[in-house]
Amino acid sequence: MDSRKRRDGAAIEQVGWYNPIDPEHSYDLKSDRIMHWLGEGAVPTDAAQKLIRRSGLAHRWHLIKQGHDDDTIDKEMKKWVLKREDTKNKRKEKAVKKADTKKDKEMTPDNDNKTKDIKSQDLSDSDSKEEE
Repeated sequence: MDSRKRRDGAAIEQVGWYNPIDPEHSYDLKSDRIMHWLGEGAVPTDAAQKLIRRSGLAHRWHLIKQGHDDDTIDKEMKKWVLKREDTKNKRKEKAVKKADTKKDKEMTPDNDNKTKDIKSQDLSDSDSKEEE
């Protein structure tokens, strides 16, 4: 968006899209155009910055600003991709472990629930005796 235009004005250029509903393919970014606009001084919104960070473009931009050559940038980006995959796998394992722990807690009966059931039965028995 051009900062001189109103909030809902026409975009200068569409550099990608975002779909929060589909977790498998939730965004698509034109990396070459994003790099061009960052080079021109564009400042992404917070939401756009999160997508840029998630896709690795923020890391690439950081390396470019530091003055690294293309070979070094490619090498660092490969490291970043491997680290990102490792992080995703660890998050999946943690989610599975958490789900298993939750399932185990649901499967084991709590002593408090048994006590509550006994108390509720005692109360219902005493209510039925009072009605007689």
